[in-house]
Amino acid sequence: MAVRVLNTRVTFRSAASPPLAVFRSCVRQVRTVRHPNHSKLGLHLSIIGSRWCFCSHGGSIRSYSVQSLVDTVMEELEVLRKRRQLRVSNKLATSGELLQDKLEKRTLQKGLLLEFKKDTGRVLLAVAQKPDGKKNWTVFDQNGVTTSIKPQQITFIVPGIEDFDHTQISDFIQRAQSNLDPALLEFAWIELLEKGKSVTIEQLAEMIFGSTEPLESYCSHLLLSNDDVYFTVLETKGPFSLYGPRPAVQVEELLQKKHAKELAEREFHEFMQLLKSAKGMPPHAKPSKSSWRSEEKIWHRIGSLEAYAIDDFKNDDQRKTAGMILKEMGLSKTSAAALNLLIDIGYFPVHVNLDLLKYSIHTDYPDRVLAAAGSLLSESYDDLDVTVRLDLTHLKVYAIDVDEADELDDALSATRLQDGRIKVWIHVADPTSLVRPGSIIDKEAMKRGTSIFLPTATHPMFPEKLAMEGMSLKQGKPCNAVTVSVILRPDGSIAEYSVDNSIIKPTYMLTYESASELLLLNLEEEIELKILSEAAALRFRWRQQQGAIDTATLETRIKVANPDDPEPLIRLYVEDQADPAMRLVSEMMILCGEVMATYGSCNHIPLPYRGQPQSNIDTSAFAHLPEGPVRSSAIVRIMRAAEMDFSKPIRHGVLGLPGYVQFTSPIRRYMDLLAHYQVKAFLRGDSPPFSAGQLEGIASLVNMSTRVVRKLCNSSLRYWILEYLRRQPKEKRFSALVLRFIKDRMAAILLVEVGLQASASMSIGVEVGDEVKVQVEEAHPRDDILSLKEVPVAE
Repeated sequence: MAVRVLNTRVTFRSAASPPLAVFRSCVRQVRTVRHPNHSKLGLHLSIIGSRWCFCSHGGSIRSYSVQSLVDTVMEELEVLRKRRQLRVSNKLATSGELLQDKLEKRTLQKGLLLEFKKDTGRVLLAVAQKPDGKKNWTVFDQNGVTTSIKPQQITFIVPGIEDFDHTQISDFIQRAQSNLDPALLEFAWIELLEKGKSVTIEQLAEMIFGSTEPLESYCSHLLLSNDDVYFTVLETKGPFSLYGPRPAVQVEELLQKKHAKELAEREFHEFMQLLKSAKGMPPHAKPSKSSWRSEEKIWHRIGSLEAYAIDDFKNDDQRKTAGMILKEMGLSKTSAAALNLLIDIGYFPVHVNLDLLKYSIHTDYPDRVLAAAGSLLSESYDDLDVTVRLDLTHLKVYAIDVDEADELDDALSATRLQDGRIKVWIHVADPTSLVRPGSIIDKEAMKRGTSIFLPTATHPMFPEKLAMEGMSLKQGKPCNAVTVSVILRPDGSIAEYSVDNSIIKPTYMLTYESASELLLLNLEEEIELKILSEAAALRFRWRQQQGAIDTATLETRIKVANPDDPEPLIRLYVEDQADPAMRLVSEMMILCGEVMATYGSCNHIPLPYRGQPQSNIDTSAFAHLPEGPVRSSAIVRIMRAAEMDFSKPIRHGVLGLPGYVQFTSPIRRYMDLLAHYQVKAFLRGDSPPFSAGQLEGIASLVNMSTRVVRKLCNSSLRYWILEYLRRQPKEKRFSALVLRFIKDRMAAILLVEVGLQASASMSIGVEVGDEVKVQVEEAHPRDDILSLKEVPVAE
């Protein structure tokens, strides 16, 4: 007698137990309760009042008290065991002899019922019909198909059958399936493991079914074929195999793996149901993005789909998981399919910015950075320059920027001196009065490199509240600044300059449009704005005399008010960089850059000096092209890339300057902030915090970040321009300037109303510089497809 505990079940088996299926097949049910410790044996206990009923193999029902139940069961087992002991012992032989014996007897012949594997891997039952050639056989399978098979395709020959009727295959399969109970295999494993014996199919059939009839043998084969826990194949000869019980430790390990796999499959099924449910919901009812991230296991699968959508896998598991999900949903394994699925379940909005994810750009700030920013705003701080700041609050100060600007870095003032010369002040916000080099906020700004201006949102380089409330210039309020004052000669060159810490009080916050309107109105009370415009004109002419190249063109801005909506509101602006107000601001910024390069050079301050080789561009070669975008486009194509030096100025040929330092956007650009650190330290009489070598190292890191941001901004702008064009009426015509011919009649054109460069085939007679009309044939922003067709003027 053996008593074992396996998987929380108590098993009673003696040395020569009767077939395990006996107990299952002989139950008479009164009010049946399957006892947890005997259910695998097929024993059913019935409760009648306070007594238990047991149905034995003989079919009689006996009633027992609970106390005597176990003894009675074991007595029944012993009786049944003795009845079959002789037959079982006579049939057992050594495994090798038994296997060899079967090989000799089972030659393939007509009428045998066999199992074979197709090339696709599917397993079928069939009846052998006749030989097909020297080795192959023609069989009639369970689907009614006649097939020729090779001997090596046969996986099992059902014993005891000589002339099987192929019309009975389906019934045979159904009867076999109804007779399968994997629990029987587990108890057979226990007994064989104790005895240390191996087993054939027929032996197992005798052991668990008490018979080696064809059906029972086939059932044993199916149990063993589908088993990956209890038994292993010891030897195989053709379609016949010898099986041995696995060690208990290995079985326990395999069971754990099996249960883990079943759990994973169940969770995967539940996840798929969740996806299908969310996909079928109306847009307003779909789960929020945060809800998909609330559970780790769900988020793991969603994250895999996201990685598939942007083609950025962290490991092979993500690729495999996403592939399984797409296959289960009946979708192709493509990034587009993954993206559309995430949109359909509400995880992504229709117009999700994939590049923002692809480039791994973080728009949120760590809590520690936000806490440090909050401390700077809430606590009093030491302004190291408070005693030396010039009070310039008496000046009229104009801050001119785009209408949606949040970060105001710069502002302008001007006056005419008694000798007729013009004096201008370029006031630049002073974030270094709050932020120190090497601080936690400085390091975060360095990592970002620049603010990100997208059609859908602005992501500032500094935490938003700190940038807007603590650093940005504000109308009518005293603001710390670094002011560059310049007196111009009549020809526009610099006569005198100074660089100082200051306090200003911005008077006007103007958009470019409102500043241009004020200039056109020529109001006497706004004479300072007119003087600024005059100074800008002087500077522009002077720079051109120094070899500067005018690259002014059309610039597009787009603001999307509700980007998460399927059809968000798109506001598009096209600005001409030659506009008076834009020219005014750009000339003053360029003037400031020239002064800072000169200042740094005279005082030997390491700074990020910018230059651009002019390559001896002969602008007269482009004189035949119309001024504006057409000529600018031709010149820009042959310009060389910008260069940098960190110890001395280098000529900036395109701007027509001996040296240039970007200084006017320290809230938006980290390289400008570096220049502020250096200059502010010199103004205090301290050594600059960074050497030329250190500046170069920092610049290389920052420039990598800014290049990625530039790509992101360009792709985002193009996406929304294409979305804007997609929505336009098909019959709408757009004006376009022909910039150049690419090949044959295919031309690069500039869509004037949207400021977008594209390509289209031009008719014979159209030349560079001509204005034509085009229509949009196709516009697919997600696929970056824009197809345009020239429309003859006569139409």
